[in-house]
Amino acid sequence: LVDALQNNTSLETLNLRKNNDISRQGQLMLLKLCCDISSIKATLQSNHTLKNIRSISENSDGFIQTDDGVMKEIDMATLINISYKNNPEGASRKKVIRTQLQSGTRAALCHLQDVNHSVYSEIDPLHLPEVLSLIGQHHGHAELFVALSSSIMTLFSTVNRKKCIQQQMEYHAAKVAEHRAQLEELGTELEAIEAAEGNTGNDEVEHRSNKRRRKWWWGLW
Repeated sequence: LVDALQNNTSLETLNLRKNNDISRQGQLMLLKLCCDISSIKATLQSNHTLKNIRSISENSDGFIQTDDGVMKEIDMATLINISYKNNPEGASRKKVIRTQLQSGTRAALCHLQDVNHSVYSEIDPLHLPEVLSLIGQHHGHAELFVALSSSIMTLFSTVNRKKCIQQQMEYHAAKVAEHRAQLEELGTELEAIEAAEGNTGNDEVEHRSNKRRRKWWWGLW
């Protein structure tokens, strides 16, 4: 069912009440369907169409059983889908900001979905300033401090990478200038060779012409 709904763009309500076969793993799969925390790309590609999912079931004793943490996150994901109806790009962006860029929410979702890598390992260092700006705008200074603390080594690597790129550009620019000078030198040498060959050819033509004139002149005697 979850696999079939992965690319769903029409079904908005999924009612699974009193379905005793839904396990905790099944609920986690539904959560991952609506908000996959395994990577930023996965979050962006989550289902942004479903707006109402009910998976509460009753056990053999007649008591309602549910995983409140999982269902809470499913409800949050579907509320975002409702808020951005007919705008999947907006919903995907909102989910990334809410889940991937908020340390507490991300930690909880990573625990539920068994994900254990840093989100900053996925982000191009050159885009970090924009990401940190989003965190400050949407989650405040406290969360921005957490993000800075978590990404400080990546920021340092950005500076080092920038310096490395500059050095490589300077090196290759120098090589280009060197090769251009060699090219001009070889071109000059080639022109000299071709000019010499042209003069030799003219000398041979003139020599043959003079020889023919001498033969003609001698024939008159």
